[in-house]
Amino acid sequence: MYPLNKLLEVGKLEVGQSVKHTLHYEIVGNPNGKPVVFLHGGPGSNVTEKDRGFFNPDKYKVILFDQRGAGKSKPSACLEENTTWDLVKDIEKLRETLGIKTWHVFGGSWGSTLALSYAQSHPDRVRSLVLRGIFTLRRSELRFFYQDGTSHLFPEAWDEYIAPIPEAERHDIMLAYHAQLNAVDDAVRIQAAKAWTKWEMATSKLYVSQEQIAEAEKDDYANAFARIENHYFVNEGFMRDGQLLEKQEIDKIRHIPCIVVQGRYDVVCPATTAWQLKKVWPEITLHIVADAGHSSREPGIEKLLVEAADKMVNADTKGADE
Repeated sequence: MYPLNKLLEVGKLEVGQSVKHTLHYEIVGNPNGKPVVFLHGGPGSNVTEKDRGFFNPDKYKVILFDQRGAGKSKPSACLEENTTWDLVKDIEKLRETLGIKTWHVFGGSWGSTLALSYAQSHPDRVRSLVLRGIFTLRRSELRFFYQDGTSHLFPEAWDEYIAPIPEAERHDIMLAYHAQLNAVDDAVRIQAAKAWTKWEMATSKLYVSQEQIAEAEKDDYANAFARIENHYFVNEGFMRDGQLLEKQEIDKIRHIPCIVVQGRYDVVCPATTAWQLKKVWPEITLHIVADAGHSSREPGIEKLLVEAADKMVNADTKGADE
């Protein structure tokens, strides 16, 4: 990882219509460097200082932002006017606001979903894609992690995850959580949010990170993370099942250079989805890291993401200037 870059600019961007969302964004690196936008995971997570370290500060102008309802964006945990396609519009508005013609796109987990959604909506604006832990919001992917799959590998964490849900409602755990995460009672909502968030934090690394699990105990973080994730997932990402992997959608971006880094033992976004992407889009470069789980902080994944960003800095599908 590169040394953490100092901030060049911190800004706010107003988006939305009936609900006014205010997005927090940051710019680091070289003000005259190649622009790259960093798309965080979740949905409902946020950018951190460590996210700056994937990019060479001498070569990149890095734009990072907290998505609607997440991190330092306001209002926190807001679900109104918060869909995949609202976020795609936000990315495009941010690009236009900053006067950038084309940029590189970097995202992992939910960030890979959003990166693919954005690229398929605006293929002429994307110079390259660097993706990690491919997630396309198919029902099969959601069911594996939230209903019947990862539970077989992390049974002790699973028992904590399902504890807030009455046994009679466990046939559809995401839907049962949806009711609690939108409860009027603050105590019910926060208890559910912490349990939901802890499940993901406990399963994201090959070796369980207590530091990461501790994030789930922070009320504000857990509330935004869990409510927004669940909102997206019960609505299946506001898209057709498997839409991002459809041939006609991939054909829109087939010309864009793309590197994918995937953990072999990723139980949050299993490698089968990255493999499906490779099958429909054989032109991509796919790295499967043998000793890694889901997190971008896994050493093998981190190393390959830095190398991918280094490689892509001069990629240019159009020959256009910024």
